[in-house]
Amino acid sequence: MPSAGVGPLCCSKSRVNAAVYRDILEHSMLPSADELYGNADFIFQQDLASAHMAKSAKTWLNDHGIIMLDWPANSPVLNPIENLWGIAKRKMRDMRLNNATELKAAIEPS
Repeated sequence: MPSAGVGPLCCSKSRVNAAVYRDILEHSMLPSADELYGNADFIFQQDLASAHMAKSAKTWLNDHGIIMLDWPANSPVLNPIENLWGIAKRKMRDMRLNNATELKAAIEPS
């Protein structure tokens, strides 16, 4: 999790392939990073999902000068998103969510 905070939740209506991921990087991650860090350098980390490892995604990150941190092998301490999803699941366990809009509303901060 970034020390400067987090950007807005980005939801995809389709499976995330390399093209969708590049769109997320361009239209969500980069504007959020600009807002959070301005001109300061930041380090970006992503897991080993195929969309993240696609040559076109790696090229996009390189072309935009994004500093990358390698993904650790099975390290829960360095993988806080899994803990965050666990907390979110526990909080939403008893909610009766019927669609993606309700799920997004339950996840986003109020």
